[in-house]
Amino acid sequence: MVRPKRLGHIVLRVRDLERSVNFYSEILGLKTTFCMSDEMHFMSASGDSSHELALIPIGDEAQSPDLNMLGLYHFAWEMNSMEDLKYLYLKLQRKHVEISGIGDHGISLGIYFADPDGNKIEIFYELPKEEWPEDEIFSGTFPYELNN
Repeated sequence: MVRPKRLGHIVLRVRDLERSVNFYSEILGLKTTFCMSDEMHFMSASGDSSHELALIPIGDEAQSPDLNMLGLYHFAWEMNSMEDLKYLYLKLQRKHVEISGIGDHGISLGIYFADPDGNKIEIFYELPKEEWPEDEIFSGTFPYELNN
């Protein structure tokens, strides 16, 4: 069977390129890898590829994402450890980024927030596979605290 290797990147349309670049670099620590003038900006968390995120400015009059329309609900950045997730959670709070939710999925814990244009983002820590619930339907509680 032929299938993709992995998801390569996300391209977001944004109102203000500089504001978005600052948000993704300051909040998530992404690094700029390449710029195409004011047309497109490429950023990476891993440094293993040209980019995981590209930003395209479309102007201040652009409509915000509509939660009642089909399409992208959110995109997610995986953290290396629970400690890294805690650190970023506290950083979001310090930077006054509104946290819209915390999701306990049994296999992972996700923290949800939005970028300046309303694009929904999740940062998450995935448990080691041997710690995943045995049942296909999870109804328990994540065994970690975020506020320590």
